[in-house]
Amino acid sequence: MCGIIGYIGKKEIVPLLITGLKRMEYRGYDSAGLTVLNNDSKVLTRKKKGRVADLEQLINSEKIHSNIGIAHTRWATHGFPNDVNAHPHNDSQEKISIVHNGIIENYAVIKKKLLSEGFEFRSETDTEVLCLLIERFYLKVNDLELAVRLALNEVKGTFGLAIVSTYDPDKIIAARRGSPLILGVGDNEYFVASDASALIEHTKNVVYLDDDEMAILSPDGYITKTISNVQTNNEVKTLEFDLEQIEKGGFEHFMLKEIYEQTQTITDGFRGRLLIDEGNVKLGGLRTVKEDFRNAKRIIISACGTSYNAALVGEYLIEQLAQIPVEVEYASEFRYRSPVLFDDDIVIVISQSGETADTLAAVQEAKQRGIKVIGLVNVVGSSIARQTDAGIYVHAGPEIGVASTKAFTSQLTILTLLALYLGRMRNISSEEGLKIARELSAIPEKIKQILNIAPEIEKIAKTYSYSRNYLYLGRGFNYPVALEGALKLKEISYIHAEGYPAAEMKHGPIALIDENMPVVFIAPKDEIYEKIVSNIEEVKARKGKVIVVTNIGNNELDRLADHIIKIPETLPILTPILSVVPLQLMAYYTAKELNRDIDKPRNLAKSVTVE
Repeated sequence: MCGIIGYIGKKEIVPLLITGLKRMEYRGYDSAGLTVLNNDSKVLTRKKKGRVADLEQLINSEKIHSNIGIAHTRWATHGFPNDVNAHPHNDSQEKISIVHNGIIENYAVIKKKLLSEGFEFRSETDTEVLCLLIERFYLKVNDLELAVRLALNEVKGTFGLAIVSTYDPDKIIAARRGSPLILGVGDNEYFVASDASALIEHTKNVVYLDDDEMAILSPDGYITKTISNVQTNNEVKTLEFDLEQIEKGGFEHFMLKEIYEQTQTITDGFRGRLLIDEGNVKLGGLRTVKEDFRNAKRIIISACGTSYNAALVGEYLIEQLAQIPVEVEYASEFRYRSPVLFDDDIVIVISQSGETADTLAAVQEAKQRGIKVIGLVNVVGSSIARQTDAGIYVHAGPEIGVASTKAFTSQLTILTLLALYLGRMRNISSEEGLKIARELSAIPEKIKQILNIAPEIEKIAKTYSYSRNYLYLGRGFNYPVALEGALKLKEISYIHAEGYPAAEMKHGPIALIDENMPVVFIAPKDEIYEKIVSNIEEVKARKGKVIVVTNIGNNELDRLADHIIKIPETLPILTPILSVVPLQLMAYYTAKELNRDIDKPRNLAKSVTVE
């Protein structure tokens, strides 16, 4: 969450910074600001509550020329979203300017000390505390880099930050701890950003900073070192996506584009890994831990949000195919409840960004206990990818819409591959493996069939777009899909929605059902189909509005359902990859009917890098 970009080179900086902020706006959009150096006396800072476009309008009339600066788009943590609390924050003499992602946990103690020494504060933010702390040290040591290192040694919490100052006008100083930061290496120009999307149109050559590492950028190059001043030598990596992947490509919203991309991203997930003719799976990223999986007595999957819902499907998959007990934990609770871990456990963490703070904390907790940790992440080179013992990249490509869609189905694809890999290793026959592999390879074409009925789904969404509450119900593999469908609707339409196992409805939620309550059932024809039909009967008896997702060819529910969405038939274990797609479309079209900001829903950010 929050986006940082900084640049030093020969280009005019304001258009570059504004474009970079727009590329990262999905990380935070409460306010935006920039600082450039264009004289020797003071930093020039402009900031504005609202979207990046509001900042752009503010500075359009000014003739600002510079080749060095920093910028920020904010998701508020400390302090209300307003002009004053927007980043960048400056020191008392307007000579040091800082942009910051993360949270300074001991800011109150530091602020009290600074107040006692006569420093004055303009904002309510923890970031201004850090800026004034740097100023305090600079006034003592007369060395900006040293002042930054001394300040960072005093703070507790997380930070990804970039600093410019008239004290040292040919440098950008950047540092990170627990919040992502990457350097872009161009042709006699250098960048710092919290997200590769801000850099991709300028360079594909990047350096990932590690925790407690800083970088000093100048027109002549860059150096990296630890905060304790030990020089480091980080490898330059190449970004694996292109600019067109983060453009809308003719779609009205990124979310809709990403829903339609699922036919390709699922294929990308299993390409080169799914050995269809053998009914098996090749996962090169797990070769160093293959024996650990063979000997594992239990798997714990930890994740947040949409990734948590994918993890629940993973629990069903692995237990059914590999007969290994699985527990699913919210990453935000994992390290705080003293989890009982055994030497032969394996912890799997799932994160689209690979930077989710709670999930990263779960990684560190498990590793401290000596447990093998496997990462399922989408972003190559992310913190979780670098800190886990082994892993599998999801290969969903950049996901810009805040409400995750293609990353979810890609995660389900990877979890299916993993379950089949473990199953073949332990107890599944080649014949059964062959059946699963063939069906998984057919999933992208079946998603195309669902996308072809999008206009029908849009009509249903419009019919109930003004409902105040929704229930989503499923059983077995499709219970987590009910959770995900409800989450999508909440995220982008702001309609209250809850997902439940269908049988749990009668233990409380049934009290909510009346003629104004839409209830969405995921009801494929599987071994528990008759049970969910009984649950539909219970809702219908109470005049609830029934929307059913079921298989093509199943006409038994016509007498009960107010609306039916039919999806292609597949194996029960693969149904979630199909059944979630109409729920994504329902959420999208509902939000569109209500004129919501679909790609940037209120109060949310794409990558939650603070606790």
